[in-house]
Amino acid sequence: MENIIILGTGCAGLTAAIYAARANLHPLVIEGDLPGGQLTTTSDVENFPGWPDGIDGYTLMEKLRQQAARFGARYELNWIESVDFSGDIKVLKAGEKTYRAKTVIVSTGASPRLLGLDSEKKLFGTGGVSTCATCDGPFYRGMDVVVVGGGDSACEEALFLTRFSPKVTLIHRRDRLRASKIMAQRTLANEKIELCWNSVVIEFEGAEEKAVSGVRVRNVINGEEKSIPCKGAFIAIGHIPNTQAFASHLDTDENGYFVPLNGSQVCSNVEGVYVAGDCVDHVYRQAITAAGMGCQAAMEAERWLAERQ
Repeated sequence: MENIIILGTGCAGLTAAIYAARANLHPLVIEGDLPGGQLTTTSDVENFPGWPDGIDGYTLMEKLRQQAARFGARYELNWIESVDFSGDIKVLKAGEKTYRAKTVIVSTGASPRLLGLDSEKKLFGTGGVSTCATCDGPFYRGMDVVVVGGGDSACEEALFLTRFSPKVTLIHRRDRLRASKIMAQRTLANEKIELCWNSVVIEFEGAEEKAVSGVRVRNVINGEEKSIPCKGAFIAIGHIPNTQAFASHLDTDENGYFVPLNGSQVCSNVEGVYVAGDCVDHVYRQAITAAGMGCQAAMEAERWLAERQ
């Protein structure tokens, strides 16, 4: 029986592990299928406080992991397939193995939707294909970039990138944006943003050189193809929260994100179960906000356990 089980080793999960371990709760951390979370696929991280010269994403997550381990956090490489949160003891199952805990912090993150192209896979992260303009946009100062998508997220990414790039091409498969009216107006009015309508990406060029050199698109109306030169490509077609295993017990919204109780960012609808990071936050999705939620979740779990001793 564990005092606390933490699911996920992104910034939320590892920060929760640091706080829980320092509180002598001896947390068990289940790492999932991507130990370290999405930051391990990123090269330089320049916007995490305390690293004025930036830090490699993998290195940052490894340091957080070591910090939690120093205070007694333990790790297991496993993937939770189903849970039973109906009783006082929380039951989690991973294959033939069953875990039991008094409290649980779910920080399983969210996976960006991708296009599924081979060239996208080869260039994702260090090759110039990204899913986070806030994270990687500053690396493309003075360079042309493209954004793929047509909703609010894509428009927000394109507008943000105009701070650094002289030209941002927004590629959308339809002839009008799906974004909210105000966001669409801002995008269409920005002189640095050029729209590529009725088009889908069929290849990210530069895979052999391991650096994006352009994007090849196909017009869905007439079938014509063309290449758009660029140095960076940002995919903004949504995220998929990793919440499926918990949906029968924890409240989620129409897109699958956990819905915390009113007045709280991290308390779920089940007592003793807390949620943190990108599986809850579909607005900011930053390493530092995830870390803050991990801190809150661990402190809430500590207080909940103390009240029941």
